[in-house]
Amino acid sequence: MSFKVAIIGRPNVGKSTLFNRLVGRKLALVDDTPGVTRDRRVHAAKLYDLNFDVIDTAGFEDAAAATLPGRMRAQTEIAIREADLIFFTIDAKSGLMPDDKTFAEIVRKSGKPVVVVANKAEARGAQGGMLEAWELGLGEPIPVSAEHGQGMPDLRDAVIAALGEARAFGEEESGEEEIAASEVLIGEDITDPDAEPSYDDTKPMRIAVVGRPNSGKSTLINALIGEERLLTGPEAGITRDSISVDWDWHGRRLKLFDTAGMRRKARIHEKLEVMSVQDGLRAVRFAEIVIIVLDATIPFEKQDLQIADLIIREGRAPVIAFNKWDLIDNPQELLAELREKTERLLPQARGIQAVPVSAETGRGLDKLMDAVIRTHRVWNSRVSTGKLNRWLEGILAHHPPPAVAGRRLKIKYVTQAKTRPPGFVVSCSRPDAMPQSYVRYLSNSLREAFDMPGVPIRIALRTSENPFASRAKKRH
Repeated sequence: MSFKVAIIGRPNVGKSTLFNRLVGRKLALVDDTPGVTRDRRVHAAKLYDLNFDVIDTAGFEDAAAATLPGRMRAQTEIAIREADLIFFTIDAKSGLMPDDKTFAEIVRKSGKPVVVVANKAEARGAQGGMLEAWELGLGEPIPVSAEHGQGMPDLRDAVIAALGEARAFGEEESGEEEIAASEVLIGEDITDPDAEPSYDDTKPMRIAVVGRPNSGKSTLINALIGEERLLTGPEAGITRDSISVDWDWHGRRLKLFDTAGMRRKARIHEKLEVMSVQDGLRAVRFAEIVIIVLDATIPFEKQDLQIADLIIREGRAPVIAFNKWDLIDNPQELLAELREKTERLLPQARGIQAVPVSAETGRGLDKLMDAVIRTHRVWNSRVSTGKLNRWLEGILAHHPPPAVAGRRLKIKYVTQAKTRPPGFVVSCSRPDAMPQSYVRYLSNSLREAFDMPGVPIRIALRTSENPFASRAKKRH
């Protein structure tokens, strides 16, 4: 059984840099601005031959519980309770601060094994700061440079000394297969054109939650999983990193990604906000389903539509959650109006699932998850070539392609080349001359005939080469 390590310390000591070093990837946002990290993030980590889970936490600050720093501190205290070992991180360059001593007392009271990590040890004058760390009374400080990877062998030895060899090298959980299953490639091609495989609900589903700032994304995830896992509050833009949360819903394994609120590009001035939005876009590209959270009191602003359009262009499967439904006075009238607007404003994903929810009261969450599962099934759906070509015969008899430059376009056959999202190849005589209006007609007809609402549909036009064309050219 692997163990769990929480990295804690005051703001700007390099906790997220150390977290990234241990997980081997730049997952956590890193910037010189103090207090970049706000939510706690958990990920599998490796330190030479040690395998464990590591928790990145917000900077520990002495603040009132009702304030944002106070709520961030509460998240860090949860991480301390969850952990088997604590990396108490200090800045060796600047030396001990009064807050370091205050929080050392909290860590000591937790009774958990502690390793004092003296980060930024490569800096000039860091030796003095490292010696000061002895005053904490938490044992020998380990000098490291998380940014440059120095001191990692000593950190490994300190972990073994703190936990004991039996605990440090305990039996690993058999979760490797689950991790491998979650790393399936997005947009994977299926080679058998006539196979219609059954829907596989054993693989973990990746769901990103996106929207404008203060639309209630983190509150929605907390309501779904039934715990205060993510930092929430009345302030806009609390979430900065894209935080993933593992969750089990009716036996189905899910990975939820909370993302930073996405404002219009013209309004973004800070480098940190740019990094947060880019991190959110990466989460969208990694996801399969994307829940677009709209504030029901001010829905369908220009930015909402741009976010939805981006998701559809990326080929992800969108589901809309009209949040803050508990604040609506005329729910039935508004719902009919919002669904009509959804169909009109997002024609590229006709039939998109849109569900009214209240993250604050928990209303509508089951219906939202039912819509997510339905949409995921459609996104993975496959139609045999035989059925497609029988459909095509009816289309060509009812509404054949138009004539272009006096010559009628000919469509020979259609086949599905991929799923996730459904992608079709249409073989025709002159692909470059086919009007986009007719391609949209084919797409809408496919959606209706094979019950594929609310997901992007890709249609690629191909010409079948004439085997005698090259011989004819040689004669001339």
